[in-house]
Amino acid sequence: MRLLFKFNLIFALVFALGLLGCGWISRDLLQRNAKEEILEHARLLMEKAIAVRNYTSSQIQPLLATQMKYSFLPQSVPAYAATEVLHELARKYPEYGYKEATLNPTNPRDRAVAWEEDIVHRFRNVESQKEIAGERDTPTGRMLFIARPLRITNPACLVCHSTVDAAPKPMLDRYGPANGFGWNLNEVIGAQVVSVPMSVPLERAAQTWKVFMLSLGGVFLAIAVVLNLMLWALVIRPVTKLSSLADKVSLGEMDAPEFDVRGRDEIGTLASSFARMRRSLEQAMKMLS
Repeated sequence: MRLLFKFNLIFALVFALGLLGCGWISRDLLQRNAKEEILEHARLLMEKAIAVRNYTSSQIQPLLATQMKYSFLPQSVPAYAATEVLHELARKYPEYGYKEATLNPTNPRDRAVAWEEDIVHRFRNVESQKEIAGERDTPTGRMLFIARPLRITNPACLVCHSTVDAAPKPMLDRYGPANGFGWNLNEVIGAQVVSVPMSVPLERAAQTWKVFMLSLGGVFLAIAVVLNLMLWALVIRPVTKLSSLADKVSLGEMDAPEFDVRGRDEIGTLASSFARMRRSLEQAMKMLS
């Protein structure tokens, strides 16, 4: 087996192992970063919803307090305002979703579906849990969601949601007496759920990974070509010439040309040693003759 072939075989093995290792590490890192980016987007949407809730509660509700005695305005309800604002955003970005999923909502559109009910019950069972993040498959693709508990901490909320008799008449006229009652102070009645698509960041991560792997493969290939040229020029060619010369001398061809020594490296040292050995052999042959 030729030296160059052995070298390339070892290099190919090292290259394959290195490429697999780099590919696995970089893919894992890029996907992890993509998921962190998706999670940050989801948290940003959640904070927007909370900001709208706080704004509505602190600035809009006081302005409409008198009018609410005569007609119910859902725009003054923090949950309604946050949902409407995020739904408006969803018109331009339909993949993004926000819902205040509630087990017993006043507005039927806020009723929790099966998987949202599971989240609400988890918040109810573990009071210390402040956030749940996960992934789920939807008809539009895989989505990442985060959820935070909706807990009744303001006694003013019970004016509308404790009993039917205590609820404002304008609200009953709009939504009826069937839903949204029986809430208790400090009770988790639902969850704020934000959903964001995973496809775009993950596709971007996959594309980056492909470009990185192709670039890495190109670099390895360029290194292989350069190393092969260097190995051939500095080792293979001089060793081949020296081997051919040694073969001729061993067969008694003393008129074979001298090996041209041009370096002081290991090949040059070997050539010098061979030249001395050849001269010694020629002198020994002359003494015998």
